[in-house]
Amino acid sequence: MRLTNLIATTSMVGAALAAPAAAPGDGHQHHKDRRALVTNTIMEKVTVAITGAQGPTTLAAPVSGSSVSPITPSDSYSHQAPLPTSSQSSSGSGSSSASPSSSAAPSSTSGSSSQAPSSASSSSSSASPSSTGGGSGTSGSAGSSGFKGITYTPYNSDGSCKSSSQVKSDLEQLSGYPVLRLYGTDCDQVANVLQAKSDSQKVFAGIYYVDSISDGVQTIADAVEKYGSWDDIVTVSIGNELVNGGQAVPSQVGQYIDEGKSALKNAGYNGDVVSVDTFIAVINNPDLCKYSDYMAVNAHAFFDKATAAENAGSWLLQQIQRVYEACSGEKKVIIVESGWPSQGQTYGSAVPSKSNQKAAVEDIAKVCGDDTYAFTAFNDMWKADGAYGVEKWFGILSSD
Repeated sequence: MRLTNLIATTSMVGAALAAPAAAPGDGHQHHKDRRALVTNTIMEKVTVAITGAQGPTTLAAPVSGSSVSPITPSDSYSHQAPLPTSSQSSSGSGSSSASPSSSAAPSSTSGSSSQAPSSASSSSSSASPSSTGGGSGTSGSAGSSGFKGITYTPYNSDGSCKSSSQVKSDLEQLSGYPVLRLYGTDCDQVANVLQAKSDSQKVFAGIYYVDSISDGVQTIADAVEKYGSWDDIVTVSIGNELVNGGQAVPSQVGQYIDEGKSALKNAGYNGDVVSVDTFIAVINNPDLCKYSDYMAVNAHAFFDKATAAENAGSWLLQQIQRVYEACSGEKKVIIVESGWPSQGQTYGSAVPSKSNQKAAVEDIAKVCGDDTYAFTAFNDMWKADGAYGVEKWFGILSSD
């Protein structure tokens, strides 16, 4: 039979976005640092002849880099990626929440596409990670929200830290999300979230700066000792989009994870430890599959200009399958950040609006919500606008 498949390749150019000026005395201005990674997905149609194939057939074929045309910011997309290699404080509170970034790709053009699996469970099932402890980060089902969890950052519009009472008020609106993903340890966010969450909710903790891993572990451990137990923590991430942001190669990521695991084990935690990166970074750097207990990846359908909001879930499921195949089916794949903006400029078929955000979120929840963390709880008005003016506007529970 003859089968036509769309092969996706990616190319990247980098650009710098100015960080907003820090307010005097701002103790965590580092979480405002920005770098834009401008990425374009180029589709090339190839016809492949297959003999004797029965049922759905998965194809993966590289496309020569010579077929990729140069791109510019005017016809591409970007989403802010952080520079997470150094902190500005020697204490654990110096770690920061990153400006969560999306499917910005590394410069390799060897990415390939595959057919979407028929269900989320078939796309990402694999042997369970060897690490257990505070509960596996891959186990559990979606809550009433339809999602595995949701991302949360504890900053006011001016970038200052939210108070514990503000965090408590925020979390009262997030009861339908079983797991709350944090990006860092500044602003007392681990302690505040542990105090404010419901008894049934868990925390996905994050250590953002890889030059202060031990400090981050200590901050988490102190919060756990005072306000909960290690059973409240389902995953700890070490770094966010290090390879995607050009801040580390896979072997360095492995070293950071090893350092984090050792410190966490000494503190009493034996659960899952990961380093989060974009789906394209993993596909183009499959060595990343060696290190995390499961593959924790960020992916946003909005930044594929060929995908409309109502198809966001199907698109995301394809990326789960691609990452799963890149890791030879050996690791569970969890999307730890995916959403849709409510405001900004149109990018091809991707139109930012509140109604389209609702459509995208509903489709993601329906198709693969059990394996996805929604991005994000509230609009991040402390961020720069970013390309297409969408960076601030991913808040699912915000009214605008």
